[in-house]
Amino acid sequence: MSTNAISGTTGASNAAGTQSATAAANEASDRFLKLLVTQMQNQDPLNPMDNAQVTSQMAQISAVTGIDKLNNTVAGLGGSLAQMQMLQGASLVGRGVLLEGNKLAVNAETGAVGGGYELASAATKVQIDIVNSSGAVLGTVTQAGKPSGRQSFEWVPPEGTDTSNLTFKVTAMNNNTAVSATPLMTDLVNAINTTDGTLTLELLNGGNTAYSKVKAIA
Repeated sequence: MSTNAISGTTGASNAAGTQSATAAANEASDRFLKLLVTQMQNQDPLNPMDNAQVTSQMAQISAVTGIDKLNNTVAGLGGSLAQMQMLQGASLVGRGVLLEGNKLAVNAETGAVGGGYELASAATKVQIDIVNSSGAVLGTVTQAGKPSGRQSFEWVPPEGTDTSNLTFKVTAMNNNTAVSATPLMTDLVNAINTTDGTLTLELLNGGNTAYSKVKAIA
């Protein structure tokens, strides 16, 4: 229901803006024609304007009017695109997304925590350190023989461990050479909004994040 309200308001705003811009363009065209007629009526009889001059000035006003119409069309398309983004984004509410970040997600069924990472190239050994809010390492997950691309991991915390605000750090090596590893986290979409025409997701743990930063949708 709120989406329809947003769409209706946006459509009315776009229509009002288009009408205003069209009226302004028509007014400018009328002023130009009146000035041109006045100029021709008061021109020097011994040195009148030639056809090329008149044609040139008429072409200028036609070009300006055409640009105004093009701008109005683009503005209308932009408004329609924003409405489509909102409608598509509404389907993401309540769903999980994968994006860059190092916060651990808790599996409500098993109690395990997990995350992911993306390797720039293959790694013979990957070490994932589980860190609490104080910076202490609570545990370590070691993986071997991982190819380039996205990987995942899970860690089962000891009983009684506070699993809130846990983060992780990834260190990857290919024999003795360091491999770049980007941490990936999962989060839940609570709501959506648009900021300056950009679709933004309001995440449970990650705050406001641009939709363009989402790498996958659960």
